[in-house]
Amino acid sequence: MVKQVYGILGDPVAHSLSPVMQNAAFTRLGMDALYLAFRVPREELEGAIRGAKSLGIAGLNVTIPLKEDALLFVEPDKLARQIGAINTVDFSTGTPMGYNTDGLGAIQALQERVGDLTGKRVLILGAGGAARAITFYLDREGAFVTLANRTVARAAQVAARLTNVHAIGLGAELKAHLTTTDVLINTTSIGMHPRAEETLVTADMLRPELVVFDIVYNPIETKLLAEARRAGVHTCINGVKMLVYQGAAAFRIWTKREPPLDVMEQAVLDALQRGP
Repeated sequence: MVKQVYGILGDPVAHSLSPVMQNAAFTRLGMDALYLAFRVPREELEGAIRGAKSLGIAGLNVTIPLKEDALLFVEPDKLARQIGAINTVDFSTGTPMGYNTDGLGAIQALQERVGDLTGKRVLILGAGGAARAITFYLDREGAFVTLANRTVARAAQVAARLTNVHAIGLGAELKAHLTTTDVLINTTSIGMHPRAEETLVTADMLRPELVVFDIVYNPIETKLLAEARRAGVHTCINGVKMLVYQGAAAFRIWTKREPPLDVMEQAVLDALQRGP
């Protein structure tokens, strides 16, 4: 039997712990499978997806900055089409099928700590593929979402497709919104290795009762989370749980098996502790 190969496409992608996480799951379940990271520039994405299909690769994840572009080169399911971005590709039917598990992963991680999201005022930093997915799920949960992005028009495109969502910039509006926000979520790559010392929000903009969720998981304590702790924020959520939950959802799509969540999470935590 031929070994099943899976992978993640991104640029950059060396920081990704998806290979550590997914390979730990394969090992625990005794599967003859391997998950690899592939650095793919945006202009080569179509060729990479077509090539993966031709090579018999069983499934892919897609990460920054390719999630929206990848939608053009697959047959997306209804949810991914509505979101406008994918992070998972499945080749089992012959046709590259696109899915988005980011929003599900984020909502599960958030609900574990916050509970019911109905009526919560959520401020999201960024308007890329992850932001799209998370915003879509929050809208379905009945939250009121504000998207803050450097390019307001880009955020407005996302907001226009949903019910209780609107867009602002990253200037004075951002600081003003944080005074009435219940949950702050960073979906940008700011704060991610190697930009670990950067943040869009500092301690003076935060208050203790705010929930701060950074979907960046490498480093596990981002600059944003460090600023939140400095401001006395009671509930800080790192990106590990989201990584595990979205990865588990992709695992189910590819293998039709139930992934070992505890093994996947521990593999990520061990890798983060070891460092680069």
